[in-house]
Order: sequence, then C-alpha cells, then structure tokens
Amino acid sequence: MHIKKGDTVVVITGVNRGDRAKVLSVNRKAGKALVEGVNRVYKHVRRSQKHPQGGRLSKEMPIQLSNLMLYCESCGHASRTGARFVNDGSKERYCKACGAGSGELSPPPKEKTASKSSK
Repeated sequence: MHIKKGDTVVVITGVNRGDRAKVLSVNRKAGKALVEGVNRVYKHVRRSQKHPQGGRLSKEMPIQLSNLMLYCESCGHASRTGARFVNDGSKERYCKACGAGSGELSPPPKEKTASKSSK
C-alpha cells in the first residue's frame, strides 16, 4: 500500500469520482482509508444532552483503498505509484508517469559497525 495519512488522493470510482482530497487515516488491516469530505453519510441521532437538537449528522465513512489513486503534484493528475531504492539506500514512492519522487517509504539501513559478542 502506497497511500499514507496526509497524502492527497483522487477518488477513481463511486459517487465521489474525480474528487481530490486529503487522507485523514488509513486502516491497513481492513484495506480502507478515511478521506476528507468523501463517502459522507447521515447518522440519525436522538435528542440528548450531548446533541440537544437531535437530527441528522453528516460524517465521513472509510472508502476502499482500491478506489483511490495518489495525486502527483508534478504531473497534476492521479497516477500509479511504485517503489524504488535511492542512492543512500532508502526506499521512496515515485510516480510511474513522470518519475518524480513523492515521499520516503523507509529510511536508509543502519550500518552494523559494532561486532556481536559471543555468548
């Protein structure tokens, strides 16, 4: 999965197709993401002390990750992403259309300078 919290994504299918928004959270186990302003539903609430008015609250629900594509700032549109190693050994995401890097996936490996002592 190349989508992380804080990324800008484009919805590629569904009611909100074409919308560009920011990812609020990602649930990797379920394969879903909570995207700002996308997949909004109404939750009906009774009158209570917390909600004295009652009525319908609009909230976002998670959307399947397969329905999202990462938005490339340099291309200006949604694109497929890949992973590649950089010269320093770290791993980064990149746009497959233009080749621009779009964030680090893992830091460079730490070199083992101290030898392990035998027990």
